Amino acid sequence: MATVIKTDLPNPVYSGKVRDTYSFGDDHFLMIATDRISAFDVVLPNGVPDKGAVLAQMSLFWFDLTKNLIPNHLEQFAMDRTDLDLDKEIARRAMVVRKADRIDVECVVRGYITGSAWKEYLSEGTVGGLDMPSNLKEGDRFPEPLFTPTTKAEEGHDEPITIKQMEDMVGVDVTRELRDYTLLLYEFGRKYAEDKGIIIADTKMEFGYIDNNIALIDEFLTPDSSRFWDAEFYEPGKSLPNFDKQFVRDWLNGQGWNHEPPAPSLPSDIVEKTRERFLLAFQRLTGLKIR
Repeated sequence: MATVIKTDLPNPVYSGKVRDTYSFGDDHFLMIATDRISAFDVVLPNGVPDKGAVLAQMSLFWFDLTKNLIPNHLEQFAMDRTDLDLDKEIARRAMVVRKADRIDVECVVRGYITGSAWKEYLSEGTVGGLDMPSNLKEGDRFPEPLFTPTTKAEEGHDEPITIKQMEDMVGVDVTRELRDYTLLLYEFGRKYAEDKGIIIADTKMEFGYIDNNIALIDEFLTPDSSRFWDAEFYEPGKSLPNFDKQFVRDWLNGQGWNHEPPAPSLPSDIVEKTRERFLLAFQRLTGLKIR
């Protein structure tokens, strides 16, 4: 199985934890989702085969499904372009997207208490700085989804910010608009996924300006940006079967790693089980076969 860790194309613009972006004409990018995998904001030494294809093609699916709710940056799947001279393994992981002026905030929405929200709750009794009931169990559903933004760090860890801090960064009106879009999109995705037997516990979104209008960019509702749980086995207070990279996080925590570079390499069985989870999430949510 091919694993795409690095790309080397003309006109590079940016290389992030997972995506490599190249300029494509005056107003478009070629955005490639590699098979790199990060955990706790650190890129791991080895990748997961097919991961990039899942991220790109699942984002394509959701972008198309929600295009009437909010504009997005998607132009076309690279494999559907006849004017691109790309290796197939690159093309199946790539999208041609419109250039956007990114808003430097991660818009996080939480429907269930887990991950860093659970850690904060155990130590402070709060989530995103908001007071919570005293009797919550890990995995409990919030009465209403919570909007808990973070910084968008180029390197190192994203840091939680308050709504007031976000307002100071991007303005009151933009903060309100991003919050409303985030909650709207999450609710749409949550309901859709529940019909497919998957709980979207939380997710993060990115937005930017295209033609002076806010648009959804980057990736959307993928197993890299979200926590997907198997609804059939959902039971708060217990370890929940998942279709995302929580499996990798759990393994890394079991190694005693301090979440700072360098990260340990994933053994082959963990890589394969992660790949299987990503592919299963894609197939169950989209009903499609990965290309």
